[in-house]
Amino acid sequence: MGRSTQEAIAFGIYLAIVLTIGIVFFLKGRKEKGGDKSYFLGNRNMNGLVAALSAGASDMSAWVLMGLPGSIYLSGMGQVWIAIGLLCGTVAAWLLVAPGLRRFSILADDSITIPQFLTNRFKSKNHVLLIVCAIVFIAAYCVYAASSIVACGTLFKTVFNLGDDMEHWVMVGATAIILGYTFLGGFNAVCWTDFVQGLMMLAALMAVPIIAAIAMGKADFAPMAPVVTDENYYNLLSSGKFDWASISDILSGFGWGLGYFGMPHILVRYMAIRSEKEMKKSRVTGIIWITLILAMSCVVALVGHEYLGSTLDEDHSPLVFINMVRDLFPAFLGGILLSAILAASMSTADSQLLASSSAFASDVYKKVIRKDAKDKEMLLVGRLVVVFISIVALIIALAPGTGGIMDLVGDAWGAFGAAFGPAILLALHWKRFNYPGAVAGISTGFLVDVLWRIFLSKRTNLYEIIPGFICGMIVAIVVTLNTKEPSKEVADMFDRAKQPVETEK
Repeated sequence: MGRSTQEAIAFGIYLAIVLTIGIVFFLKGRKEKGGDKSYFLGNRNMNGLVAALSAGASDMSAWVLMGLPGSIYLSGMGQVWIAIGLLCGTVAAWLLVAPGLRRFSILADDSITIPQFLTNRFKSKNHVLLIVCAIVFIAAYCVYAASSIVACGTLFKTVFNLGDDMEHWVMVGATAIILGYTFLGGFNAVCWTDFVQGLMMLAALMAVPIIAAIAMGKADFAPMAPVVTDENYYNLLSSGKFDWASISDILSGFGWGLGYFGMPHILVRYMAIRSEKEMKKSRVTGIIWITLILAMSCVVALVGHEYLGSTLDEDHSPLVFINMVRDLFPAFLGGILLSAILAASMSTADSQLLASSSAFASDVYKKVIRKDAKDKEMLLVGRLVVVFISIVALIIALAPGTGGIMDLVGDAWGAFGAAFGPAILLALHWKRFNYPGAVAGISTGFLVDVLWRIFLSKRTNLYEIIPGFICGMIVAIVVTLNTKEPSKEVADMFDRAKQPVETEK
């Protein structure tokens, strides 16, 4: 049996497992009541361990196995600032956002989506914010989900030496599978598949550099090609000195961390945790998991630089993890490890599809279009939106000239972080914050991020989330201070949200 055949069998086993999970939760969901709250938020009954790994896996898409290692492999330690920024952002989000958002979303009329929370937080009947949020969700998630589809295509093209036409069909198939278990099982299926996929990602990233280091320690080891190392390759200052090139890389790296405050598919995991006790468990688990994932992703890149030598150019640098696995491991085991890329891709895409569908079905369709919509109708609309987002994401992935995995993820990450990050932080920590400030901040952050990306990103070498986040925060504060204060009812709810729920300790 050839290597490709054994790898294909391993992929098939993995895909069968995730589809089975979707079917199990579909059958289970038919026997339970809960409607859109069950489908979109799992009835707020998520185990702390599952929630933590689901939040991490839905965050760490295929870029942590392909994009980030490829970037460090190609350019050196100056790119490690992205990992450092993400780690800082994760810790800050678990500490500053997760506990408060869970409590506050329950008090705010049991909100099940981020747009609902931001509206109910101010006891507003105005639907402008819901519509603005839905537009941002759908636009950004189409791009974000496209990155996962591209990763699946790249994986299969490399492993099975496929032509461009077959790569396109692989993307179609990957989209269908992601669509299948998201469509069937909803939030619970997504979280449990994310849990399994999070474990797979960690195991793969831990195993590859360790086995590579053992192989490199043998007397007869020789890299696949000569190792060409730039003089600044191991310097945390990418240019070798403290100039704007290095400063912008450091700022942009920490800018990635800002994204955690406004990433809807991660924030809803915080809302779904069943209790204060489980929240504490989730926080510790989530921080440890992502620390290991980011550290090992960087290690894979640096070990790969020595193991592979200069075999990969800029276009092929995302293949560093794939090439090492295929050279180091037997075919079937290698296929299992490479399934981690599928896991990373699908764990992010399914979360994005569910978050975007909930933003439309619960926040726009039910609140604006059909206020008397029943649960079955809501679920149907949500699933139709999942189909729509999947198709648009697939079209983006298939389009000629579509950017690489890192570019697509960066575009969507920046849009969400700049739009929602300031609003979420102010909503949780500033009693004076009001509805007009939230609408203005979200709109400004998103627009500045997009415009900076189009016109100034390459000129300044500065990640667009930074000016977008700053402008969104400033506008939100200025508009709030120049408009009416929140009512006493809203202020009292804010005070209650600051107190732990005693019965859940």
